[in-house]
Amino acid sequence: MPGRSVIHTITPGDHFSPRTGSALPTVVHLLADAAVAAGDEQHAVVLDRTTYVPRYPGVRLIEYDRGPGVTRTGRYLDAAAGRVGLTRRHQSAWFAPLADAVRGEPASHVLAHNAPLMPWLLRGTDHRVSIYAHNQLFRTFSRGEADRIVGEAAAVICVSDALADDTRRLLPRALASRVVVVENPVDTIRFMPAKPRREGPVRVLFVGRMIPEKGADVLARAAADFSAERVEFTFIGSQGFNPAAPLSAYEESLRGIARAHPSAAMTFLPFLDRDELPDRYADADILVVPSRWAEPSGLTIAEGMASGLAVVAADVGGIPSVIGDAGVLVPPDDPAALAVALTHLIEDAETRAALAKAARLRAETRDAAWAWRSLKGTLHAL
Repeated sequence: MPGRSVIHTITPGDHFSPRTGSALPTVVHLLADAAVAAGDEQHAVVLDRTTYVPRYPGVRLIEYDRGPGVTRTGRYLDAAAGRVGLTRRHQSAWFAPLADAVRGEPASHVLAHNAPLMPWLLRGTDHRVSIYAHNQLFRTFSRGEADRIVGEAAAVICVSDALADDTRRLLPRALASRVVVVENPVDTIRFMPAKPRREGPVRVLFVGRMIPEKGADVLARAAADFSAERVEFTFIGSQGFNPAAPLSAYEESLRGIARAHPSAAMTFLPFLDRDELPDRYADADILVVPSRWAEPSGLTIAEGMASGLAVVAADVGGIPSVIGDAGVLVPPDDPAALAVALTHLIEDAETRAALAKAARLRAETRDAAWAWRSLKGTLHAL
């Protein structure tokens, strides 16, 4: 873009690598690639130098040495300080090296991903700093603190209408107009439908972190209603990004559900990096995203849609805006309702195929080029 380049800041300790399935670095990577494909200037990414390699290519990396992290006590003290109008000292110290790495760059559009303090830390510079919210960032902010911190921001970019609505409710009314929506891109190149699909039982897939908020147990309980001859259920993910880590208590409980229902076919695989996922999606028929929490967007939903799967997901947060009318929504935390929806799709191959086709078509309208055009237009308006 003429005049100002784009700099993405990645939260200290977070990665910019296909070795993780995190939405944030994936979104940055897709937007940066789309900018270059559109003939726009290469983006820069500010990154803690200790994070995973290999890094995504196609960007100018600005690396820095991360300072000490914020302890749980530090987070509590920061939240208390913010409520009475004081500086969040611990988080400010944590983000200071990142801000220092940006400060000497030419005047740019700085996209502070999940970093609400960055506009304040870069106040007085020539940068236009926007907070890029992938999650709800302001629940611990008082109105006064939000006015002081967010007041330095050019915009608060949210990844869904649902997240934007929540954000506006938490910010002072005078700042609500700075909240804008740029929905996440769908990777329609890496994730493609399989042709043809193999014969055999219907294959149902879950991909995500194995934590209660993601609701894998909801699917496991629904899976107990189906015999192995009809359906195969595959769960891919670990508590974190280390596939060799010991199983958590929650992961053990999922396997306990499977052992209690031996007639159902449930397979559990550990975390897979992004390069290994396309084949797993392509081998499935139905993707289930049974989240309990209000997912702001839902990266796995987009990947499943791009892979041409029928998608069943919880009706919560930003999930409906990703799916549109190209999937099936069910109440969150309701195994019985999920089982009913799955039964319909498993027994009706025609409906399943129609949803799969609609999902891919919707994904193609929400690809990386589409998201970059939306973000580029937003930045031009600042």
